[in-house]
Amino acid sequence: MHVAGNCIHLNPRDPHFYNNPYPYYDVMRELPQPFYWQEFNLWCFACWEDVNTLLRDRRFGRQITHLRTREELGWEPIPDDLKPFYEVDEATMIQKEPPDHTRLRSLVQKAFMARQIESLRPQIQALCDQLIDAMPHDAPFDLLPAYATPVPVQTIARLLGVPVEMSDHLLRWSHAMVAMYELGRTREQERQAVQATQEFYAYLCELVRERRRHPAGDLITQLIAAEDQGQKLTEHELISSCMQLLNAGHEATVNVIGNGVYALLTHPGQWQKLVDNPSLAKGAVEELLRFDTPLHLFTRWVLEDLTWRGHAFKFGDTIALLLGAANRDPQQFPCPDQLDITRIHNPHVSFGGGIHFCIGAPLARLELEIALSTLARRVPNLELVQPPVYRNAYHFHGLTALWVRRR
Repeated sequence: MHVAGNCIHLNPRDPHFYNNPYPYYDVMRELPQPFYWQEFNLWCFACWEDVNTLLRDRRFGRQITHLRTREELGWEPIPDDLKPFYEVDEATMIQKEPPDHTRLRSLVQKAFMARQIESLRPQIQALCDQLIDAMPHDAPFDLLPAYATPVPVQTIARLLGVPVEMSDHLLRWSHAMVAMYELGRTREQERQAVQATQEFYAYLCELVRERRRHPAGDLITQLIAAEDQGQKLTEHELISSCMQLLNAGHEATVNVIGNGVYALLTHPGQWQKLVDNPSLAKGAVEELLRFDTPLHLFTRWVLEDLTWRGHAFKFGDTIALLLGAANRDPQQFPCPDQLDITRIHNPHVSFGGGIHFCIGAPLARLELEIALSTLARRVPNLELVQPPVYRNAYHFHGLTALWVRRR
C-alpha cells in the first residue's frame, strides 16, 4: 500500500489485503476524509461517522439516470450483449431512488414482514439439525457446503416458493451474477453473468406463470398479489425483485456464517461463551456482522453539487463507503479489533442505512441466530483443521472453504 497525501495505491487483489483488510483500514481512517483510491478511481470514506451519515444522506443515491439520461451524462450505451443483465439489475429496488424505490419497496415489504419471517423459525431449526446430523464424526469436512451455504439458500428458496432441488442452480446463477460487481471483471465473467441472468429469468418467468394459475402460500404468490394504492409490480419488476431477493438472500448470509465461525474458533474464549450460553447468539450475530462483515464497499452517486468535509463534489461523481473500515472505527467501537459477543453498543453498518437498509435483515438475523446457537449447542467440540483463505473478490468478503472437524 502506497500513500501520497490523500491518495492511496492499493491493489484489492493483493492476497495480503483481501485476506485481512483491517490493518489497511487503520491507515485509511487516519487519512483526510475523503481519500482517493486509485485502483477504484473513487473518493472513499472509511470512518464510521461519515459512512453512517452518508448512507442516509439523500443527496447521495444508488441511481442517477432518473435525473439525467446516459447520453446527458456522457456515458457510452450499454453494449447489446450486456443488456440482459442490466435490464434486470436496474429494475431492482437496490438500484432505484424515489419515487420508484418507494413504490417497489412498499410492495415487496408487504410480503416480507417480520412476523412472517419469525414463522420460519421451526423450519430453519429443523434444517440446521438435519445438516448437523449429516456432519461426519471421524473426518475433516468443509463447513461451507455442509452448513453455511444450505441454511440460507434453502431458506430463501422455500420462502419464495422455489423448489429446494433448484439450490445448486440458484448458487451457480447467483455467483455468476454478483461477479459483475467486482473490480476488473473479465469478458468471460460478463458472458457467464449474462447467461446466468437469462437462465434465471426464464426459470422464474415459468414459476410466476405457474403461481398465477395455482397460487400458494409463498412469497412469489404474495408478490403477485401485492398492491399499494392501486399500484402493483409489473411482471418484469416482480421477476427482477425475486432474483434480487434470492441472490441477496443467501450470498451475504453464507459469508457471515463462514466468517463468523472462523472468527469464533480463532477466539476460543468467545466460542466457549456461546457454547456455555447459546442464548448469547443474538448478540454474537451483531458482533460477527461488525467484526468481519460480508460486504466491505458500497457506492453512491452524487446527486447534486455539494461540499463534504471540504471536498467539492460534482453531480455525477461516485463515492465509496467502506463498511468494513467503518465497523472497526475506534471512535465508535471501543477495542474494535477485539471480538466480544457480549458487546452492548454495536451500531454496525453491515446492513447499510437509510432508505436502502437491507430489506432482508430480519431474515438474515434469524438464520444467523439459529445457525450459530445450534452449532454451538450441538457441536461444541468443533475445531479448525487449517487456516482458511478468503475469496479473491475483495468487497464480497467470504471464505473459499472452512475445513473443520469434531474433536
